[in-house]
Amino acid sequence: MSFFSKLFETKSRSDLIAEYENADEKILDEEYRALGRQIWKNYVPNSGQSLCIQGELLRAIEKLRDEAHRNGNVNWDFGHEILAKFILDTLLDKKDISENSKVILKTDIKRILKFEVPYLEDDLFDRIGHIILDWCRLHKNPIPRDINPNLHR
Repeated sequence: MSFFSKLFETKSRSDLIAEYENADEKILDEEYRALGRQIWKNYVPNSGQSLCIQGELLRAIEKLRDEAHRNGNVNWDFGHEILAKFILDTLLDKKDISENSKVILKTDIKRILKFEVPYLEDDLFDRIGHIILDWCRLHKNPIPRDINPNLHR
């Protein structure tokens, strides 16, 4: 029996992902794209960190995707770990994120952090992006955040 099967008794990681992907409250891909474009346009600066949580969450997952896909993680540094930690720290304690989504976030971010073997598919990054956008949809007004002085990505 796998770790996840023991932890969640009968649900495997693939069962959790299937549940997430089939959830009734999910929005259509076109809506995700439109929301993502709106957040990116309004809250993600051309360079540097976003001044709001919604923008920084989206910027973080796209920075992680870009490093893996475009660079094969050859430029991986502490900044990428800060970005991954920001996603987890921001979303794992939220009551409006489902337990299934939290498990997916933890396992997918854990995989991204294995930077020596870059993850080159989109599915994992898209799942995290969708969870971020699901949360952003519930929090339409920008939530201010402080710039992290240790993050130079």
